[in-house]
Amino acid sequence: MVDVAKLRQIAPPRRPFSIRSLPGFTAIAIVCFVLLYAPLLPLVVYSFNAGTSLAFWEGFSLRWYVAAWENDSVQDATILSLIIAVTAAVTATTLATMAALGTTRTKPYKGLTAIYAMINQPLMVPEIVTAVALLILFASIKAATNYHGLAYLIAAHTAFCIPFAYLPIRARLEGMDLSLETAAADLYATPWRTFRRVTLPLLWPGILAGAMLAFVISLDDVVITEFVKSAGQDTLPTYMLGQLRRAITPEVNAISSVLLAVSVVMVTIFFFLNRRMR
Repeated sequence: MVDVAKLRQIAPPRRPFSIRSLPGFTAIAIVCFVLLYAPLLPLVVYSFNAGTSLAFWEGFSLRWYVAAWENDSVQDATILSLIIAVTAAVTATTLATMAALGTTRTKPYKGLTAIYAMINQPLMVPEIVTAVALLILFASIKAATNYHGLAYLIAAHTAFCIPFAYLPIRARLEGMDLSLETAAADLYATPWRTFRRVTLPLLWPGILAGAMLAFVISLDDVVITEFVKSAGQDTLPTYMLGQLRRAITPEVNAISSVLLAVSVVMVTIFFFLNRRMR
């Protein structure tokens, strides 16, 4: 018989591969972070500029934050953006959860790959193509029904956000151990009870990640919103785009800085919630 101890002495086990051990990893990581976040620094700094210039510092002031806060158009656009983003995120996450369960908790069947491709289609098709297609579709519906309400924007954002919510939920499901669900079924739990008491608590971090991603994608969407919206339905990003076309002021910097802060807070909260759940 082979002496395992002698073999281990001759050829000690290799350490697990770590990408951090590759030469130049730290330098490349630092360069990538600088390229990603360095452009945000002037944006935040000049949002506190006392003057109207975006290139010359004229003193520290909260003038543009106050101006944005007191701007009725900014308030209306913010409220509309939050309504659309929350509704689209909740709807898209619900549909994405159902789709993820239908593509991971069943036996492989014919057409499963095609379904997976169709769900992720908005990620592969250029956003402008989706926007033009939705514009044509909704224009026909508007002509037939004479309805020009907010439902079109919510439907468009929901459809676009589904794959963003689907990917983390599906990844979470694929990484879950099936033994607990199998044990629940062996103990005569119904499929709904198994999902509610076993699958859903384990799946919750993936659902939170999908909902957060869908919310952020909907909140800052410009292309689809610009094509689908009707008159008087400016969201915060489309309002900012309109302001940039007229005159660039640090007020836009202030709004962008607040959106950046909201995104950082959301990511931080999700990180601690996910860590606590684990």
